[in-house]
Amino acid sequence: MFGELVLEGKRLADLPEDWRHRLPNGWGWIVYVCLIAFGVGAFFLIRSLGIGQTVLDGSIGSQIPSPAPPSQHPVELLFHVLATLSAVIALGFFLGKACRYISQPPVIGEIMAGLLLGPSVLGAISPDAMHFFIPDKILDPHGQVLSAMKIVAQLGIILYMFLVGLELNAAHLRGKATSAIAISHSSIVVQFILGSSLALWLHASYSPAGVSFTSFALFMGVAMSITAFPVLARILTDRGISKTNLGVLALACAATDDVTAWCLLALAIGVAQAEIRNGLMVGAMTILYLATILLIVRPWIVRISNRFNDEREGLPPYIVYGTFVLILLSALATDAIGIHAVFGAFLFGVIVPHDCRIAKEFNTKLRDLVMVLLLPAFFALTGMRTEIGLLDSWHSWGICILICVIATIGKFGAATIVSRVLGHSWRDSAALGTLMNTRGLMEIIVLNIGLDLGVITPTLFAMMVIMALATTMATSPVLKLFTGRDLRVA
Repeated sequence: MFGELVLEGKRLADLPEDWRHRLPNGWGWIVYVCLIAFGVGAFFLIRSLGIGQTVLDGSIGSQIPSPAPPSQHPVELLFHVLATLSAVIALGFFLGKACRYISQPPVIGEIMAGLLLGPSVLGAISPDAMHFFIPDKILDPHGQVLSAMKIVAQLGIILYMFLVGLELNAAHLRGKATSAIAISHSSIVVQFILGSSLALWLHASYSPAGVSFTSFALFMGVAMSITAFPVLARILTDRGISKTNLGVLALACAATDDVTAWCLLALAIGVAQAEIRNGLMVGAMTILYLATILLIVRPWIVRISNRFNDEREGLPPYIVYGTFVLILLSALATDAIGIHAVFGAFLFGVIVPHDCRIAKEFNTKLRDLVMVLLLPAFFALTGMRTEIGLLDSWHSWGICILICVIATIGKFGAATIVSRVLGHSWRDSAALGTLMNTRGLMEIIVLNIGLDLGVITPTLFAMMVIMALATTMATSPVLKLFTGRDLRVA
């Protein structure tokens, strides 16, 4: 299909005769093209059904613009930002430690820290206590403190996505490319169709006024198709199965999923931000950007990384400065095109060789700064925006549960079935499907982008955050049911 097929450590020629006729060969390309065509065709059918919908004037959870508050003194502004960051960092540390004891990834505790200090928990219990950590003006969409927190959060996410790009190891795909692409893309196509189909029901009530059905359906499809590569890798490492056949295949699937999903997200953002008349321009500029960074910048980066690969010497200052400049320029380029800055940072991380000296240095020295200081601003911002109290009826909670169920059916179901068709055992297939259903921080990033763009309402944002947390928290205990001690090392 996409090269020589390797299943469970065996080459195609070594497999039993009765398996060979069941595996994709020349027909694999036809099946793959049909799968993509089916996904595209299904989306356009869904679009034709929803294109005539009109958003209700009183969309549930729509944001109402409020007048800008009076300007704050810079010292007061800095005090509020530092107080909020301090509270989230400290609480996130303790909750992250607690999550480790219950076999949950620390990111769950860090995200929960923002939620606990926001209107969903502390604000509902004691508004005065919440305002001690998070002043009233933070919650105002035009407030200066919120603007400052957004800037810190965006910088943190840009650098974090660069680190995620650095973690994508092409070696994970060697010998696993066929299975990884088939499993990953099947789960994306199925979940994308389910997510955009759900948009038919939710668009009228949970989309802000003026948002087209196409933009809303695209975003829902992409947002529900995400798999969190970093969280998945951490779970595999913690369970000691990252070097097994299952672990290597899961990493390959997650890497393929990340790249594909972020490309789809770039498309969705371009459609959401672009007018009809300049939509083609966004597409053309995106292609030009990809061609430039892959064909011109990447070979140049590879040559430079090969020159400074001696671990006995530190990186020259101009390499460090230059790398930061290129990260920001790549993020700036994609933001100017209209496909969000995080995509540029992520792709620049991807083109840096995974095992070169530059990647190792930045991964080691930048990670603590990003994870401990800058990302908490993003968690705080997410917590401030997530108002679980907006889910104030059995109907809204029913929709939230339905979103969780559909999200699980698409990722878990498709990945499990396709993995089994490719020859893996039911146990390994179910374990792989469970891992592909992990969403974690990547989903939270996507949801914040959607809220920033005004594609979803705060109520739907809260539902999707709950879905992201629920699917991530379910991964470790469910995975424990399917994995054993007899997993073979790849």
